[in-house]
Amino acid sequence: MGKLVSTVFVTLDGVYQAPGGPQEDRAGGFDQGGWSFPFGDEDFGAFVTEAFDRAGAFLLGRRTYEIFASHWPKVTDPADPIAAKLNALPKYVASSTLADPAWSGSTVIAGDLAKEVAALKERTDGEVQIHGSGALVRSLLDLGLVDTLHLLTFPVVLGAGRRLFAEGAVPTRFRHTGGRITGTGVSIQSYDTAGRPEYGSYALPEPDRTA
Repeated sequence: MGKLVSTVFVTLDGVYQAPGGPQEDRAGGFDQGGWSFPFGDEDFGAFVTEAFDRAGAFLLGRRTYEIFASHWPKVTDPADPIAAKLNALPKYVASSTLADPAWSGSTVIAGDLAKEVAALKERTDGEVQIHGSGALVRSLLDLGLVDTLHLLTFPVVLGAGRRLFAEGAVPTRFRHTGGRITGTGVSIQSYDTAGRPEYGSYALPEPDRTA
């Protein structure tokens, strides 16, 4: 059975929208696309390559799928570690509107998301990986289906754009499993989901007034 593993790029203020380029996703008038590009050093590349080496299948939201499908099929170098995996392995896109995906090896998931994704995990050897796809990641976290979250936090604040964890997210606890800092200051931290949060208090106990 495969694990469902999410890799998300976020800013210090939690924005995940359009990390890769100015035209990637301008929804809502977002005009700061491409904010991750200046931080793409060797350390960052090494992590991405390691992650793709573990892939058995990909699960993407429609917007991320369309961004990937417009680029990666054109990268035909078999030595490219990302393109080789994306073009060869099964790809699943969660969408109620996409009917006929053109990217070879793509399948649309349009039914019950929880049931379909659980079945996908069951039949996949290796990781079922989600890259980007912030809205889909939030839905799957709320459903308790994400096993591991790789959160890459970039040292930049944008002040606008879609946030990964918005108001109303299901309270979730995570267990830290490892991390590193790249040469350009990107914090790469890995977490396994661990149920619901636990709570306590630092308040001093009330004195016993009966003594």
